[in-house]
Parts: sequence; structure tokens; C-alpha cells
Amino acid sequence: MSGLIPILIALLLLLNLNLLGSSRIDALIRGVALQALLLLGLAVASQGGVLPWHGWLFAGLTGLVKVLLLPHLMRRALGLTGTLREEEPLVGYPLSLFLGLACVGASIWGADRLPFPVPVDPLVAASAFFTVAVGLFLIVARRKAITQILGYLSMENGIYALGLAVAVDSPLIVEMGVLLDVFVGDFVMGVIARHIQRTFR
Repeated sequence: MSGLIPILIALLLLLNLNLLGSSRIDALIRGVALQALLLLGLAVASQGGVLPWHGWLFAGLTGLVKVLLLPHLMRRALGLTGTLREEEPLVGYPLSLFLGLACVGASIWGADRLPFPVPVDPLVAASAFFTVAVGLFLIVARRKAITQILGYLSMENGIYALGLAVAVDSPLIVEMGVLLDVFVGDFVMGVIARHIQRTFR
């Protein structure tokens, strides 16, 4: 499992930078789904592939929602809005990539200095922090509501990957409650995006 971690981190780094430099929204949806899959694999690999049964259940349900269900809903929303590209971002794509590289360094610096309740690979934590930073940047620096929702999903991917790596002994009821909050929050944001599209039409 330890040999898999550097490969997943490298793929995640390239994928996050691609999210910052891509203007096509369908590519962003695929990227966020793949991001969730890589982060789940990274969180499991950081534990040596050994999780309690409720940890595996949480990982499986999270993967089902984030890798399959939410991207499907986002593609439906994309079809309803008819938006294909983020044409006028608040921050241009070359500058976005430069800031993304700066966030990589800041994430590694911060992850190496934070005390965690259980042993966590600093590079795993840095990958989660960088994913959260990418999501926050997409929310702030892009104009389209659907792109901002994808940024919100990216933030959640990073938070849940770090949570799965750190809180493997959390009670199942807490994990299920948080997962329900994620689903409801994303569902509400999708409804908001649809109403925004109707209003401007």
C-alpha cells in the first residue's frame, strides 16, 4: 500500500492543477469525480488498507455518492443550464495555475507542522489540504454557479479524505449523519443552480 501512495499523490496533483486550468465544465465534472476516487484510495492506502468495518462502509457509501451519484446529477444540471464553458473567470487560467503551485507548497508546509491525533502521512494530509484549497479557489475565482458548486464538491472531497484517514475509529452514526449532510447540501445547491438558470432565462 505504501508504494501506491506516491502514485496517487502525483495523479491527484496533476488532476487538481487540471481543474484550475480547465474551462470546460464537463471536464470539471469528470475531474471532481476522479478526484473523489483518488482521495478515497489515498485515505485507505494511508491506513495500510486496514480499516474497521464501519470505515469500509463509510468509504463505500462516500464513493458511491461522490463518484457516481453527484456527478450524474451535475451532468443533468449542466444539460438544463446549457452552459459548456467558464468563459470569463475572475482570475485567468495561467494565474490560477501559478497560484495552484503556490498552494501546493503552502499545503506541504502546513501538513508537516500540524499535530494529528493519529499518525498520518504528511503528503496525504497535504494532498487533502491542496484539494480543499482548489475547491475554495474555484468558488471564489469563477463566475458560473455550476462551477462554484463543483468547487464546493472539491472542498468536500479533501475534507472527507482527511477525515477518513484521521478518524477511522469514529462511531458509525456520526459518519452517516455527516454523509447525509453532504448529500442534502449538494442537492440544495443543485436546486439553487436550476433556479438561477430559470431566473436569467
